[in-house]
Amino acid sequence: MASDADEETNVAGGRARPAWLTWTVRVVAVAGLVVVAWVCLTEWGAVLHGHPLYPMLLGLTVVGGVLVLWRSVRRRSAHAGWRLVGDLVLVAVAIGWVATMAWLRPFTAVEPALAAMRSDAAVTVTESATRISLEPRGEVTGTAVFFQPGAKVEARAYAAVLRPLAESGHLVVIAKQPLGIAFLATGAFDDARSAFPDARRWVVGGHSLGGVVASSEADAADSDATAPVVGLLLYASYPAGDESTSLTAKVESISGSQDGLATPAKIDAAKPDLPAQTHYTVIDGGVHAFFADYGPQPGDGTPTISHDDARAQISAASVKFVDAFDSLDS
Repeated sequence: MASDADEETNVAGGRARPAWLTWTVRVVAVAGLVVVAWVCLTEWGAVLHGHPLYPMLLGLTVVGGVLVLWRSVRRRSAHAGWRLVGDLVLVAVAIGWVATMAWLRPFTAVEPALAAMRSDAAVTVTESATRISLEPRGEVTGTAVFFQPGAKVEARAYAAVLRPLAESGHLVVIAKQPLGIAFLATGAFDDARSAFPDARRWVVGGHSLGGVVASSEADAADSDATAPVVGLLLYASYPAGDESTSLTAKVESISGSQDGLATPAKIDAAKPDLPAQTHYTVIDGGVHAFFADYGPQPGDGTPTISHDDARAQISAASVKFVDAFDSLDS
């Protein structure tokens, strides 16, 4: 029998898979298993509490990796030239799959967001596979808030910064996005409106990439006859295109002066895309990751204030903005 270093012998008019290709397949399969283990060991909270699509794909990665390793140790039958090309394509696809699973590794919520997820006498917190809702136990206003998280940021990470809105009497719904990508959760707002029909109007908000999608959602629903979007709340974000004349909802843009991702220059450059009456609040010393609680983020700036101070300012500006719509009930 040939060694692993040599090609296996010809079989029935074809050639068995080359040894180098067999080992390449095994390495990619093992890499997939390592990535799944790494994600689960480092970000298990986000995997467990996030949208179910990502853990399903991680499970498929494990099944596929084990199956490939098992098949790689079996004697192969004839391997014609066209099959070699097919195997190379599959290896390339597998490498892309493993790289994507690694890139999609989410940011897990940390304190005080986890503590804010607990129900108490003021707020009832409900978590499902696709959203988190913070419902006031006391008087509920007619203005509800729907929020889109930033890319790959777990939905629970926004509980602490948004909970003051619920304590102020507003229903708050936070989307759990498939794979942590807001563009894959464009139907989540319509689902929320169907699930909470008592809301008379909505403020749509979002952080970073979530704010881009929230801007489109607000622009599309600001003229609805039933439960329209009356406000757009942007956390370190701006729209993808010009909404300066089409968007009739009021806009509050909150950003950080030390943000390394949605930099002050980017916020300023996007101002022509928002209505002229947009109100801007700058958190002096704040950074991109201070708009939720998920730890530091690669590429972000260096803060010059504490996270607690920044969170308090962001929450206060948000409550002030949303509370103003309650006058529509009088």
